[in-house]
Amino acid sequence: MPSVDLPLDNLRDYYGTNPKPSDFNQYWKKALNELENSDMSISMTESNFKAPYAECYDLVFKGVDEKKIYAKLLLPKNIIAPVPAVVEYHGYGGNSRDWSTKLSFVAAGVAVFSMDCRDQFGNTDSEHFRRGNLIRGLDLGAENLYYKKLFLDAAKLVKIVMSMENIDENRVATLGLSQGGALALVAASLEPKVKKVFSIYPFLCDYKRVWEMDLGESPYEELRDYFKYKDPLHEKESYIFTTLGYIDVQYLAPEIKGEVTVVTGLMDKICPASTQFAMYNKIMSKKNMLVYPDFGHEDIVGLSDKVFQWILTI
Repeated sequence: MPSVDLPLDNLRDYYGTNPKPSDFNQYWKKALNELENSDMSISMTESNFKAPYAECYDLVFKGVDEKKIYAKLLLPKNIIAPVPAVVEYHGYGGNSRDWSTKLSFVAAGVAVFSMDCRDQFGNTDSEHFRRGNLIRGLDLGAENLYYKKLFLDAAKLVKIVMSMENIDENRVATLGLSQGGALALVAASLEPKVKKVFSIYPFLCDYKRVWEMDLGESPYEELRDYFKYKDPLHEKESYIFTTLGYIDVQYLAPEIKGEVTVVTGLMDKICPASTQFAMYNKIMSKKNMLVYPDFGHEDIVGLSDKVFQWILTI
């Protein structure tokens, strides 16, 4: 079955199309200073969900803008020494899913923190936007981008996890698919102490490449609609893609220090393989890519078992 993208040999040498802003490093240095100076306090309330081998809590912390961010926290019972932890992020417009989906990790002795993204469909203090987050803030300037705030939320949760008494700060990993796969990478970039990353067909990479492929599907449909209704002559095209460059994961990837596993389906029409390779090819740390020639942006046979085996290596 042919790829919907470049041939695999070409993908291995593809380094992206979307422009990188000239002040990209200063932008994220300023954002990290914002994060470091923000309120790191949390609240934890015992959850109504019960399991015989897990302690379950509703955890709330504040984003850099004081927005309350929610995460599920599951700890193995009867912890004697600090345990490893995985921080999990969900796909676009979703939520952290059911508590029971985390229990196999806890049974293996790993703590789980699963964040609900702001203004999507979880328990986080939310306006319940499902669409429009990719382009939110574009007209107000780079400092106001929705994904800048969400990237900082993702990194802040990792920092909070590493500071907790029962967690081994040297054995913290990040995990996610699509939007969550992007956040798993971003968190490891903004907090380089993350030991391992498992990123499944990551979103938010190489926006202009998606546009040039004329794919504009699902979340990227927002970008098509922006041009169609707000900039039909593309007079702001250069500004738009350059501004999106601040939240392009390919340009954060070189700062990752932990070991990275990326999963890519060559038939992916939502997050095309080339956009993922643009990011992957910039990772400087130890890395591995699992390439599935016949899969797109969908459940991949056997992948859940691979994730569980990976969890055991944190």
